[in-house]
Order: sequence, then C-alpha cells, then structure tokens
Amino acid sequence: MLKHIKYIIVVLTISVTQSFAQEERKQTNDTIDTQVINVVKPYTPTISDAFKIKETPRLDDETTETKKEVKYNIFSIPVASTFTPAKGKAATVTKAKPIKLYDNYASLGFGTYTTILGEVYLNHALNRTERVGGYFSHHSSQGGIENLLLDDDFSKTNLNVHYTKKLSDLSWTVGGGFELQTYNWYGLPQPLFDATTANMLDVKHSFYSANFGGKLNFEDAIINKLSMQFRRFGDDQDSGENRFVAKAEFDVPIQGENVNTELTIDYIGGSFDQTFYSTPELKYGNINVGIAPSYQLIQDDLTVNLGVNLVYLNDTEVGKNKIFIYPNITASYRLVDEILIAYGGIEGGLIQNSYYDFANVNPFVSPTLFITPTDQQYNASIGLKGKLSNSMSYNVSGHYYADRSKALFKANSVLGGATESYHYGNSFGLVYDDVSTFSVAGELNVDVNRNFKLGLKAEYFNYSMDNEAEPWNLPDIKGSLFLDYQIDDHWFAGAGLFYVGERKDVFYEEGTLVFSTPITITLDSYFDANAHVGYKINDRLSAYLKANNIANQDYQRWLNYPVQGIQFLAGATYQFDF
Repeated sequence: MLKHIKYIIVVLTISVTQSFAQEERKQTNDTIDTQVINVVKPYTPTISDAFKIKETPRLDDETTETKKEVKYNIFSIPVASTFTPAKGKAATVTKAKPIKLYDNYASLGFGTYTTILGEVYLNHALNRTERVGGYFSHHSSQGGIENLLLDDDFSKTNLNVHYTKKLSDLSWTVGGGFELQTYNWYGLPQPLFDATTANMLDVKHSFYSANFGGKLNFEDAIINKLSMQFRRFGDDQDSGENRFVAKAEFDVPIQGENVNTELTIDYIGGSFDQTFYSTPELKYGNINVGIAPSYQLIQDDLTVNLGVNLVYLNDTEVGKNKIFIYPNITASYRLVDEILIAYGGIEGGLIQNSYYDFANVNPFVSPTLFITPTDQQYNASIGLKGKLSNSMSYNVSGHYYADRSKALFKANSVLGGATESYHYGNSFGLVYDDVSTFSVAGELNVDVNRNFKLGLKAEYFNYSMDNEAEPWNLPDIKGSLFLDYQIDDHWFAGAGLFYVGERKDVFYEEGTLVFSTPITITLDSYFDANAHVGYKINDRLSAYLKANNIANQDYQRWLNYPVQGIQFLAGATYQFDF
C-alpha cells in the first residue's frame, strides 16, 4: 500500500510544476492581451485509449484457502428376491396360410334320371415358355320325364386341347377340339298322337363339331393380334356347315395419333339334305369382309370411342353384293368418381347366323333351316353404373335394338303325309322379321368379402314386329339371382334362381287335304331354383351335392317340351399338379 502512495505523490508534483512553468512562459512571452476562447468538443475515444482486460485474472492475495479432500463410501446390503426378468420378444403378426392353387382338376358326379356329369381340366407347363392343356366334359341323362310317349335321353361330350408358346416379342396358341351331342325330338303333341304313332318313330338325332385354330399376340408392333378358326359342323341327317373366321387387330398412326382398327373375314357355307316339305337340297353361303377403325379420346373424366364399322357382304348362293355402314360410338363420364358413372352409345353390325349357333340354343330344330345374316342397324344404349358402397355395385341401363331379318324360333307344323320323324309338330324352324326391341335392365352385385358374393339381375323387353303376329319364343321378362357363400374352411354353398316370363308359339296342321288355322299358344312363365353345398375334405379333395328345379315345376322351355322335375346330383372334385 505504501508503494502505491509513493507513486501518486510523484505524479501530483510533476503536474503542479508543469502548470506554473507554462503560466510564467505566457506572461513573459505574450505582449498582446488576448481574449480567451474555450472550444468545447465531445470526447471521442480511440483504440489507443482502451486497455486490454486480462483473460486470466491475477490473484494478489498472498495466501489461498486449500480445498479439503472428500471421500465417498458405499455400504451394500444383499436383499433376497425371487423375481427373474424375462427376455424381450418381438411381437409378430399372424399370417393366414396361403391357399394352394392347383393347375388341374377332375370332377365326377351321379344323379337322378341316371345323370352323369364329368369334367377334366389339364394345364401343364413344359418349361418357362411352353404350356399344354386340355378340357374334357360329359353330361348325359337317360331321361324319364313322366307322361311322355318318346324317349327324352340326351348326351353332350366335348374335348379341346391347346398348345401355347411365349417368346420375348410375341406369343402364340394353337388348338382344336371335337364335340358330339345326341337328343330326341320327344315333344310329340298330345292327345293328337298316341303310343301307336310314337312306336313308329325314331326321333333320336345327333350333332357333331370339329374345330381348329390359333392366335398370335405381338408386343410393341403395329399388328396387335391375329386369330383364325375353322369349324365343321353337321348332323346325322346329312346336313353340313363350314365356317372360317379370321381377325386382325392393328394400330394405324395418323398425325401422331393411333387409330385402332379391326379387320374381319367371315365365311360360312352349308347345306341341308332337304327342306321341311321334302323338296331338294337347301344350300346357303356368304362371305363378310369388315373393317372397323376406332379412336379413343380421354379428357379428365370423359372417355369417348369414335368409330365406324364397314361390312361388305357377298352372298355366294344368290350372287348379290351389298355394303353396310354401322355406327360404333360409345362414351362414359364419371359424374362422381366411382359412385356415379354415366355411359351410352350407338353401335351396329352384321350378325353371321349359323346352324351351329341355332342348334346350341335349341337342339330340337329340324335339319331344314334357311340361314341368312341379321342386319342389326343399331343398338342404342344409355345407363348409369357405380358403387353404393365398397362392397356393393349397381348398373341400370336401357337399350333400343333395330334388327332386320332377326331370326325367331317357331314350331313346325304337323305335316300331313309325314315322312320324317320331325314332321309331327315336334321340331322347330326359323322365321325372319324386322324387329324393334326396347329393354330396361337393372343389376346389383354384393361382394362383402371373399366368402360371400351375391348377384341380382332383371330385364324387361318390349317388341315391335313388322310381319309376324308375335315375337315367337322371346320372353317379356328375364331375371336371375346368384349366391356364393364360403361358410368356413371346409363348408361352402351356393344357389341360382332363374325366372323367364311368358313366351308365345303357334300350333297348326297342314297337308294336301287339310290345313288348320294356326293357334297361338302362350307358354307359362317359369321359375327354376338350383342349389349346391359342398365339403372340402382336404386341399385336394372335396365332395358336393346339387339340386336342380327344387320347386319341381313341370314347365316347358319350348312348346311340347317339358323339362325334368327335381333332380339331385352327388359327386367329388379332385385337384392336382403333375
């Protein structure tokens, strides 16, 4: 402290001495009395005026206090315990066992009316690019419908095989098949004929069909698809029909846009040994060449297909040619996403009728048909479809058809002086008329989950004829309901309900000495209920039980052709792999 005081005294002494010296110098040197001007200036510090603060302060005390050392001790006391912590385990999600799918199956069942129903489906991969497969089916019954004068047994056997090869830029398939069907013209009008007449008739007849063809699918090429099929169809009454159909689908680029185009060549030619009135051979044949370009326009929720269908017809028997032009326009618009979709369109086409198609719809036709194509001028449609919920969808639509030369099944007359087994009012022929058809249809599908599915459909028809008195054998109402239910892992069940409204046909007699006035007969509407239940024994084997016509209705699908009553069928299905 004394040291600091010493420094302060020295500084003060120097300051006072300098002040007096300056004052004496002023008095000595200054000869002019001047005014004193005080200039006041704010203090402006500079960097040199600042001093640096030491980062580490200096301790001037000579003595410091020393920290005492602290020691820590832990006293452990053991405690008895029976708790043992378990090891951690990650939670897992229970996965359903994947369903094993097999490539092949075989099914066989036996039922009332001595019914046999069998199916075999085969599909085998030879390697990664080649597959072979086949399908065989047989359905037969020895009949036994009550109050019939003739046998009503039938049989239908079908065999198809195919081979497929897939390459990097294309795939192709070739295949062929054979079909054999046998039926009886058992619809003998009663009481017009009795057992004496029936014992004289051989009403059994059969159809056969053989076909082969192939398909080509291309990847990233102008031509998308090529297909070809040839079918030979005939019967045991010396009738025969050949049909060849070839189609090509390709894209035509126009100003940067692709126009999808389909080219079709459809040939048919056939003959019947005689007409219904036993006149000489009846022949028919024509060739259709059609081209149908179409352009699709998509903008937001609107999709429009604009196209036209041009068809050239050459009647090879008559030697006449004709060109048909049909619209091919469809559109759809999403009003409310998937909930409400409006759609409609106007289309048309030349329908190639054939003996094969008619015989498969009505196997009781006589081998004396006149075959000609149907000119469907247009099919106008409008509708709404969508979803009511995630599991329920609907479709409501209306249609208006304008058909020229529409084929209608009509019962053949009872021919006086009959020479064939189908001359007794127990067969059907064809009549053609210009028919306008208006229909309204509704459809509802419920798919709650993979275990329960339900489908309901109904359609109403109204017909307008030009020449015929009635739309022969066309129903005014059709309805159906389908149900499929997987009860549990083993049990499954299903049902099918069908309703067909009233239809009309005609009955009359004609001959050299007699001709009766045609009588219009109304065929009652009918309701057919079918059901099945099955049990899955294991992944491969399951057993089933079916019941058809549960209500045991004695209805007629065609005039004078009652169907079998209630039927039961039991069988088993086996799935396998090679």
